[in-house]
Amino acid sequence: MASVADLKEKHAAATASVNSLRERLRQRREMLLDTDVARYSKVQGRAPVSFNPTDLVCCRTLQGHSGKVYSLDWTPEKNWIVSASQDGRLIVWNALTSQKTHAIKLHCPWVMTCAFAPNGQSVACGGLDSACSIFNLNSQADRDGNMPVSRILTGHKGYVSSCQYVPDQETRLITSSGDQTCVLWDVTTGQRISIFGGEFPSGHTADVQSVSINSSNTNMFVSGSCDATVRLWDIRIASRAVRTYHGHEGDVNSVKFFPDGHRFGTGSEDGTCRLFDMRTGHQLQVYSREPDRNDNELPAVTSIAFSISGRLLFAGYSNGDCYVWDTLLAEVVLNLGNLQNSHDGRISCLGMSSDGSALCTGSWDKNLKVRTFKKRLFPFTTS
Repeated sequence: MASVADLKEKHAAATASVNSLRERLRQRREMLLDTDVARYSKVQGRAPVSFNPTDLVCCRTLQGHSGKVYSLDWTPEKNWIVSASQDGRLIVWNALTSQKTHAIKLHCPWVMTCAFAPNGQSVACGGLDSACSIFNLNSQADRDGNMPVSRILTGHKGYVSSCQYVPDQETRLITSSGDQTCVLWDVTTGQRISIFGGEFPSGHTADVQSVSINSSNTNMFVSGSCDATVRLWDIRIASRAVRTYHGHEGDVNSVKFFPDGHRFGTGSEDGTCRLFDMRTGHQLQVYSREPDRNDNELPAVTSIAFSISGRLLFAGYSNGDCYVWDTLLAEVVLNLGNLQNSHDGRISCLGMSSDGSALCTGSWDKNLKVRTFKKRLFPFTTS
């Protein structure tokens, strides 16, 4: 029988072998990638986006939270936004009027994520209680004005970091967690349908921070993790990840599918955003800013979103900046953090309305801001 020392030695040797193979694979990929999106686009003479501060105007500041805003989501059809805050409340807003339609006091105040159901009639949230709570917005409040929980999804062994409903399916929800897994839930029964990762060797090896479901093929979703990787999953095959994407050098805080469903973007603690091809596994582009003047480190990317055409990438940063990137040329066309009516604190979350007409940002300054576009944007195409 092998001793503990022998097992540790074999484990160390196996780890070194895996790391060596991973480095050889990375080098091989770099050899095959003789260009990126930006260099190819410039060779093809692609014109930069003409985008001015007046093209994205702050029309609403949503005030009402008494704590840091951690998460937000737009309802798919109407102009409603749900936000989650350190104050232990969910607030549902009418983005057109700034009116609060619901203020939901949570049993666990340590909320980290929130999401609208596709029909806009329910909201989900999760956090440090390791559960995902569902609220029916049509429910009657009790005597104290509190809304009852319609369903609690329990089963994670760590905090719930992200949640998203499967598009066009009010009864299906995917969560990510600090227990290194993602879970597909049946909201009606409260049961887990599938677990992605965990005991399976192709799963994440650290906390999972974010998920994004492919609206073009709802069987596929990606997850970003503190292990610095992104994994692609097929909900029909939970036993293994379809593909693992490397490139980041820090926690992957945010993942978001590109509008065409063939690519996805990422935002990381390493201060960069990246664009990956879902099918080939190749990294197509890195969006990297210069370090702050008084700090050699790059501010972390906390959240990302694409314009409806995909030509623009919006990235929120830990220092309060919100960059608008030209996805084709990998150039910053605007920093919303330098404009009037900008946030006074870390940008913790952002999201694009379903029709692409407005961007909402949430911050540790306790506010949300809604900005509307004043012009039609260039499409994303390299041809």
